[in-house]
Amino acid sequence: MKVYTRSGDDGTTGLLFGGRVSKDSPITRACGAVDEAQATLGLARALTERGSELDTVLTGIERDLYVAMAELSTAQDNHHKLTDGTTKITDEMVSALEELIDAVTERFDPPTEFVIPGGTPVGAALDVARTVVRRAEREVVGIVEPGAAPARYLNRLSDALWTLARWQEGESLKARQPER
Repeated sequence: MKVYTRSGDDGTTGLLFGGRVSKDSPITRACGAVDEAQATLGLARALTERGSELDTVLTGIERDLYVAMAELSTAQDNHHKLTDGTTKITDEMVSALEELIDAVTERFDPPTEFVIPGGTPVGAALDVARTVVRRAEREVVGIVEPGAAPARYLNRLSDALWTLARWQEGESLKARQPER
């Protein structure tokens, strides 16, 4: 199998389960932003110890983003073909992020001031990923119904990434609080 297909040379890209859209369509922009978010999470994960708790968490999130991209890249008339948790974001996936946030938040004292990113390489990478996820969320809300699961997932994911970044900064977070 070759990496290139030439089918996109006309400025279109294929949708899951059929159909094509322009490469500059809102659907393509939303999927591209989620893809970029996934790549930034991969960078953060590359900075972690293989097999660590954070590595496992980020791998799971990266897999979830594949699910989000599948759902987003499916034409509305083909949504009945989506499978929960495989090609469609579920309420349980959103709830799992909330549980992650709650569990991780118990491991550190949340800052009471604005945080200046960059306390640790992993924390900084997670903060970059968080901002990319926020941009992806802005793209996604333009193509889904209000309150749709992919938008809720991305909203929760940005909170989870903020929490994971603060957890990874540990003691350096306290040392870097701005003085007044």
